[in-house]
Amino acid sequence: MARPIAADHEEKRRDILLTAARVFATSGYDRASMAEVARACGVSKALIYHYYSSKEALLFDILDVHLKRLRDRIRAVEAEEAEARPRLVAMLRVILRDYEGADHKHQLQMSALSTLPEESQAVLKDYQRDMVRRVSAALAALAPPELAASKARMRDVTMSVFGMLNWFHMWQPRATPTERDDYAALVAGLALDGLAGVS
Repeated sequence: MARPIAADHEEKRRDILLTAARVFATSGYDRASMAEVARACGVSKALIYHYYSSKEALLFDILDVHLKRLRDRIRAVEAEEAEARPRLVAMLRVILRDYEGADHKHQLQMSALSTLPEESQAVLKDYQRDMVRRVSAALAALAPPELAASKARMRDVTMSVFGMLNWFHMWQPRATPTERDDYAALVAGLALDGLAGVS
């Protein structure tokens, strides 16, 4: 008979993901062990293995939950906001809001994603590509036609926008939601109108 799922299953899973992300990021994914994760969570190693069959499976779920959630939020903005400029600003705000408290996940995304099997990497990289495509499309909708038609230049513009967002997160890790929203609008203004677009 199948073991029933506990009422707090998802809450425990979220706690494990948050704690494991911190342990993997601070100790180094290669050096960290499932026993260390269990100690940090205050649970038995057996309980960790009840949720995840391996350290690899745990790392994948940390990144999968993080990237899929952000991808889905960007998609939701795209579907809900009809006007081009508000759509771009809303996308950038969603990204900066999602970055809050995600330092360990970002670190793992940069340092440990490549340790996963190719099929797992492909899933995660598809989330990343999808987000970049959607932000690029939002920028292209507001760009001069000759720029919008250049795939290479639009990629440069899009990655520059992501670069500004990432640097702000590094400069201002304790920024409030309002400060994050304001900076997202500033980035959109710079990208679309140059210095004249900064209010």
